[in-house]
Amino acid sequence: MDIHKREIDLSAVTTRALRARRTRLVRSVPDLAGFVAGSLVEQHRKCGKEGCRCMQGQPHGPYVYVSVAGRLVYVPASLAEAVRDRLAVSGRLHQLLAQISAINLELLSRRELD
Repeated sequence: MDIHKREIDLSAVTTRALRARRTRLVRSVPDLAGFVAGSLVEQHRKCGKEGCRCMQGQPHGPYVYVSVAGRLVYVPASLAEAVRDRLAVSGRLHQLLAQISAINLELLSRRELD
């Protein structure tokens, strides 16, 4: 979600309120030790062996991967939930940064960026 592409009118918000909101947002930034960039991809596969269940419409999987810059990194099933949680942290971080940036751009347009 790119906050800059949405129509958000911060011009009616006071400078003091914008700074207070920015401070709250900065304080709510999640712990970055768990940061994982990318998106989760699940795949099901057919092995091609005659008589296998996958040939009757029950493919093997799901196999979980993290997709980053066109590269897939395999995620063992035992770590899939932890990776999902870390990707959620990443999504939350991107939302917070977009909101902070929007506030800073509004303050800049007022010539009040500190």
